[in-house]
Amino acid sequence: MRYIWERKNWHDFRYDNELLLKPLGRLRVMQGKLLGRIESLGIKLETQAQGAVLVEEAVKTAQIEGEKLDREIVRSSVAMRLGLPNGIGPRDRNVDGLLDVLLDAVRFNDRPLSLRRINGWQAALFPSGYSGLRKITTGRMRGSEPMRIVSGPIGKEKVHFEALPGERLDEEMRLFLKWWNSSLGNMDGILRAAAAHLRFLTIHPYEDGNGRLARALTDMALSQDENSKIRYYSVSSEIMRSRNKYYKVLEDVQRCRIGTAEWFLWFIDCISDAIKNSDDVISDIFIKINFWKEHSQEDLNRRQRKVIDRMLEAGPGKFIGGLTTRKYMGIGKTSRATAYREIAELLKKKIIRHSSGKGRSVRYDLIWPTEDK
Repeated sequence: MRYIWERKNWHDFRYDNELLLKPLGRLRVMQGKLLGRIESLGIKLETQAQGAVLVEEAVKTAQIEGEKLDREIVRSSVAMRLGLPNGIGPRDRNVDGLLDVLLDAVRFNDRPLSLRRINGWQAALFPSGYSGLRKITTGRMRGSEPMRIVSGPIGKEKVHFEALPGERLDEEMRLFLKWWNSSLGNMDGILRAAAAHLRFLTIHPYEDGNGRLARALTDMALSQDENSKIRYYSVSSEIMRSRNKYYKVLEDVQRCRIGTAEWFLWFIDCISDAIKNSDDVISDIFIKINFWKEHSQEDLNRRQRKVIDRMLEAGPGKFIGGLTTRKYMGIGKTSRATAYREIAELLKKKIIRHSSGKGRSVRYDLIWPTEDK
């Protein structure tokens, strides 16, 4: 027996619950702490956090497949969809399609999953009908020809895995969708996400895009588990960090070299690491929270808060040219005299500091929460 799908009832994954109990418990604690921190976000910051994670997820899920997306184009497209600033910029149909898939999977995680819906996702990933220079089948499952995962130069390819035969696709996807829609609430949500990921990739129903779709389904399952329509950590970023291990454990399980329990353990570790590294993705959001906690007792007017928010949105060291009196006047819609006075108040309260220049050329920076005053 070469492949897992050759087994009878191959998708009835077996594992020792005791083996998974402790790592799963640790993951649940980490998950709870992160979601607890998220509750401190206001609506505006929550949307910004969602945007940061969505950008990272889109860039990394494409990168895993060897496709490099322009981060600025992704950021602009995300901003437009979420109603954030800087939502106007160059567009890319492939980026738009990928974001539509990721958002549909998470925002509408409470809707039943159907073959028609997944077919639509796959078509959205390839709006031109091409994968690179190759014409592919979109919007429907692959044909009867063998589907192999290979690497290496032409003529010296190494076959890592061969997906189940095309004539079995209809029945396997029917069983997968029946299981997906009936398993919610009837098994641990993390283990359900792991099972869905492995099962979908083993079926490999499409000519291309299976990896991105599997990760979208993973996000959907995790969103259902957390009862949230927003993601606050990027699974694809963590998979990208350990891509070689990811492919190795998948291949070993699919080729029956190791038991499926090893996949579940790896998946739990992957989600744990994704949560640990969530600050890498949304660190600027938590910096804003910490900033306003530090200055919660300060008596600031609407103009001062607006200017500070603009600097916080840019991030540490990214408010181009620093704050000047002219910029303060423009952002706050006020006179030079008022700008001088209110800047002086911010200096006195140690919210901003002089960074460079003199006279009319003087510039200021925020004193960030991590800095000594």
